[in-house]
Amino acid sequence: MNYFVTGATGFIGKRLVKRLVHNKRKGIIYFLIREGSLDKVPELQKYWGAKKGQCVPVVGDLNQPKLGLKAADVKMLTKQVDHFFHLAAIYDLAADAESQIQTNIQGTKNAVDLANALGVGCFQHVSSIAAAGLYEGIFREDMFEEAENLDHPYFRTKHDAEALVRKHCKGAWRVYRPSFVVGDSKTGEMDKIDGPYYFFKLIQKMRKLLPAWVPTIGLEGGRINLVPVDFVVNAMDHIAHKPGLDGKAFHLVDPNAKRIGDVMNIFAKAAHAPKMELRVNAAMFGFIPGAVKKGLMSLTPVRRIRNAVLKDLALPEEVFGYINWPTRYDCRDTLAALEGSGIECPKLDDYAWVIWDYWERNLDPDLFVDRSLSGTVKDKVVLITGGSSGIGLATAQKFAAAGAITVICGRDADKLAEAKALIQAEGGTVHTYAVDIADMDDCDRFVALLLKDFGHVDVLVNNAGRSIRRGIENSFDRFHDLERTMQLNYFGALRVTYGLLPKMMERRKGHVVNISSIGVLTNAPRFSAYVASKGALDAWTRCAASEFADLNIHFTTINMPLVRTPMIAPTKLYNNVPTLTPEQAADMVAKAVIHRPVRIATRLGVLGQVMHALVPRPAQILMNTSFRMFPDSESAAKGKKSGGPTADQVAFTTLLQGIHF
Repeated sequence: MNYFVTGATGFIGKRLVKRLVHNKRKGIIYFLIREGSLDKVPELQKYWGAKKGQCVPVVGDLNQPKLGLKAADVKMLTKQVDHFFHLAAIYDLAADAESQIQTNIQGTKNAVDLANALGVGCFQHVSSIAAAGLYEGIFREDMFEEAENLDHPYFRTKHDAEALVRKHCKGAWRVYRPSFVVGDSKTGEMDKIDGPYYFFKLIQKMRKLLPAWVPTIGLEGGRINLVPVDFVVNAMDHIAHKPGLDGKAFHLVDPNAKRIGDVMNIFAKAAHAPKMELRVNAAMFGFIPGAVKKGLMSLTPVRRIRNAVLKDLALPEEVFGYINWPTRYDCRDTLAALEGSGIECPKLDDYAWVIWDYWERNLDPDLFVDRSLSGTVKDKVVLITGGSSGIGLATAQKFAAAGAITVICGRDADKLAEAKALIQAEGGTVHTYAVDIADMDDCDRFVALLLKDFGHVDVLVNNAGRSIRRGIENSFDRFHDLERTMQLNYFGALRVTYGLLPKMMERRKGHVVNISSIGVLTNAPRFSAYVASKGALDAWTRCAASEFADLNIHFTTINMPLVRTPMIAPTKLYNNVPTLTPEQAADMVAKAVIHRPVRIATRLGVLGQVMHALVPRPAQILMNTSFRMFPDSESAAKGKKSGGPTADQVAFTTLLQGIHF
């Protein structure tokens, strides 16, 4: 028994050939392949486990008359093919109409013409449930002309290709209509992301945000029919070789199709993600007049937000057109043909975890994005202000090791030299500039020199800062504390940023990372000058992010918790307080540069912000308690001495680790 197979390198075709080989039927399997793909043959033969001469490549082209076979090959194959399996097609809802017409319709015509010329025993055509279009109701296997809503090119080309087979095949034919084909039910193996896989990123993001036990809201939707590829291949092979079934179509579907909401929950369970316990029937959105929907989508902000969400979730726009899938598929002829064979569609609940596991290990788009620091900053110019010590130095060490063109600046030339020697000893390269960021003229000089030397800056980390720990009651005669803190933390940071932004705008790319404080979120007492300066920087950053969003210039605020750096050294109390190390803080900066989020904050910082928003009075009481519990330094308190930390103080700082007191 001899076979001829088109699409033998495709997802279904590759596995069908393997099954034909393993069934050990005598004969040869001829498979169509382009001349430019002949180098793939050895790998295919190995995958199939074919014996020598069992699988024979035939050079041709789906888009050529009679598949472009040479006359000698046509002569060799005439009256020699028992089963002609035509699988080559485009299985992609998002593909353009022209390519679908060329491949699905013209390609099928070329295959039928060749089959007629060869006088094959039976033409086995792999169509799709798309041939029914979006039929309202139950579509039987003996139905064809009843298909409706065929406006989409994928539905139309699948329908018309099947019509070609029905009308122009001179010999016997059989048609197979698989539903949405997912990976192997035993291995999960899949070659691309489509169908239900589009929603996997959404499920994954929900898992990262919420514990699995938290109920969420989702959509109910229509019934979506999923089948694993191994069932499709096994069923097709069995039916193709069973006598008395010519001239029929077979729905290779799950007899118990589930609603989209149920499918999402099954995969959510497999992913250990929150389930959508409350589901809104998507059909209700059908009552919204088309003119209203179109009007909303014509609004630029709505359209841009929608596009951003779709991009973030890796969802094609077309997928929402099929949430309310209206068709159900009768498969009684298929079930009758498979009776006694032991071949049946497995339950999705039983193999969903295999599908999810394979996707997350092999197909998740994030796997193909270099999320390493080196992959993000290698050969890019990164400026870190205040880079001679503390967080800035630790960050410079990390970025230099990752291959960035690292630039640091600071006031003290000697400390800069020490930092440079340290980084060079570690095998990195760093460029140093002495500058006082609090001096506007010096900032301008520095920026001009920097642009002259490097032309641009890809990433700016505004790290240079000043902190003053002093209660307001001890600051009435020290208004200059407010001025000098604001001068460096706010005006200085913005002076450098303003100098570098024009070049970022010209290049339409750039990233500004502003090191802020957890105190901005928690309204830490005793740090009014410091928090106010960082709060001003945070507010400016939010405004700037809105203005530059369409220019591919990103802004990230890091609400940094307490870090053990030279800046906090004068406060002896902090010697007994849990803090981050500069290296841990540098990891937060690296995360910001790699992922470019709007904000990075600790959970405690976010909790503080939420408390001040929802229950401001208790939040104030909590902060006031900390204010009275921890005294000012001896110098700030004008000579008043304080002893070592009390048990209450130690417990309080441990509970609220990272907050400034």
